[in-house]
Amino acid sequence: MTDKKIISTVFVVILISGCSMFKNIIYHPDINQGNYLILSNVSRVRIGMTKQQVVYILGRTIMHDPFDSNTWYYIFRRASGYKNISQETLILTFNDHDVLIDINYRTAFKKSKNLG
Repeated sequence: MTDKKIISTVFVVILISGCSMFKNIIYHPDINQGNYLILSNVSRVRIGMTKQQVVYILGRTIMHDPFDSNTWYYIFRRASGYKNISQETLILTFNDHDVLIDINYRTAFKKSKNLG
């Protein structure tokens, strides 16, 4: 009778824990989303380039500002298995003549999946 109680208790504990103890055992694929930013390509982008030249180097952006067509967002987000989520953001601003006037490149965003 005690074996059944032990087995049922272990089973209930596993159900309640949501199998979180197996988190590192189960395979989690790497997930890449957005525009894949290669540092060598990003470093080729210079102020004074036209929109066509930027598209030739980086490709078309996935995200556009609906209220300002002169601001382009290149966002790349990577979830590496069960480790950290990292995000790189490249914000390009053009003037009314479609010439690049500002480059803002951010790579500091790192968030653990465990925090939400």
